[in-house]
Amino acid sequence: MSSIKDRQRAAARARLEKEMAERAAAARGRRRRQAIIGSAIAVVVIAGAAVWIVSALKKDDKKTTAGSTTPAGTVSCTWTPVGAGGGGKVKDVGTPPTTVPNTGTSLLTFDTNLGPIEATIDLSKAPCTGASYKYLASKKFLDNTKCHRLVNEDSFKVLQCGDPFATGKGYRDTDGTGGPSYTMAEENLPTNTNNPYPAGSIAMANTGQPGSTGSQFFICSEDTNLPASYTLLGTITKGLDLVKTVVKAGDDGAFASQAGGGHPKKELDIKTMTVS
Repeated sequence: MSSIKDRQRAAARARLEKEMAERAAAARGRRRRQAIIGSAIAVVVIAGAAVWIVSALKKDDKKTTAGSTTPAGTVSCTWTPVGAGGGGKVKDVGTPPTTVPNTGTSLLTFDTNLGPIEATIDLSKAPCTGASYKYLASKKFLDNTKCHRLVNEDSFKVLQCGDPFATGKGYRDTDGTGGPSYTMAEENLPTNTNNPYPAGSIAMANTGQPGSTGSQFFICSEDTNLPASYTLLGTITKGLDLVKTVVKAGDDGAFASQAGGGHPKKELDIKTMTVS
């Protein structure tokens, strides 16, 4: 009797051990699968991160390449279009290149009825304005024009020129309203508050609004005290005495009630303008 019960207990124990072994094997299988899946997820994450990093680096490379398109020794300029409906007269000769030199100097020469006037343009200080003048000179933009306004007051002695429509004999009411089909931002503004526009300075006229510089300019025959809002284009190295004689001759007072001054009594005609 005892032997039968012993055999039954042994059989039950064997079945239990087998069942426990199968459960243990199943558990190991589940852990193994989980480990494999976890590793696979990790690989996918790492691979995804690698792809993202490579993609980001490529984008950065593209940005770097795109941002470094301006060669050394040059600067980018923006030319803002001006429509004919802006109130002034527009002479459309296109626009200068957008990438221009910002090193070295240019020689600006006016061949006038009174003799040559020369000025130096520092391209490191006024690269866009200098490029604009070189472009306009190549288009003969100011050839056969005249200086249309003069102011001869204490600490304010200037001769204004640069209107492509100020031509022919005598003066017209529209003289001083013309320019190119684009404007540009002001640059090289004076930092010397005591003497912002010294004698011999060539500065760019504007409407008083930012970014309204065109082709008109004024030459200071004496130290001139004006707000530091006008681009310093260059400095006269030859012919300032000619400008002084025109300023000394006075004006007709045509603008006395508005901006001041008037048409020069002694004409200064620009036969040709060159920039080299």
